[in-house]
Amino acid sequence: MGYPFELPELGYDHDALEPHIDARTMEIHHGKHHQAYTNNLNAALEAHPDLHGHSGEQLLAELAHLPEAIRAAVRNNGGGYVNHKMFWAIMAPGGASEPSGELAEAIDGAFGSLDDLKTAVGGGAAKQFGSGWGWLVVGSSGGLQATATANQDNPLSDGAIPILGVDVWEHAYYLNYQNRRPDYISAWWNVVNWDVVAANYAGAKG
Repeated sequence: MGYPFELPELGYDHDALEPHIDARTMEIHHGKHHQAYTNNLNAALEAHPDLHGHSGEQLLAELAHLPEAIRAAVRNNGGGYVNHKMFWAIMAPGGASEPSGELAEAIDGAFGSLDDLKTAVGGGAAKQFGSGWGWLVVGSSGGLQATATANQDNPLSDGAIPILGVDVWEHAYYLNYQNRRPDYISAWWNVVNWDVVAANYAGAKG
């Protein structure tokens, strides 16, 4: 999907992730915050028709080569658009509650266990100063890695492919968890759809 970008549908009701993620947070997060990133990304690209055929992921992967006048806007709003598109998908209800197959083997090989993965990704996200994300990525060597980024930065801009991301901006959790970010992250693992993460992993491996 390229310009003009459109807000993706959640594909499930706002209350589908309760009690872990409350309906009001989902309504505001998706309908207000993600919509704003979408609108601002389109505004940044409007005068650059040569970029209209690029996907959000392509824009972030090629961020260093974009015109300097729009680079920051694409970094922030393109990141917000792409990051949230993945975020909604990996929380879609009804999928596997834990990884299996090739993804499970890769997690065990890289981290030792699923619990160790949660500690690595969740710990990095919990310690992220200010706003940002915790990620599970496929690195340039093809292995799984845990990382964190500030604001709406995406690992694609650093040559890694994200397959799971947890949003630790306050708007993602503050209504229900206030300043208890670690509690939110701990609860968030209960809504991860590992079938979607496995599909992301397969796609990243090519």
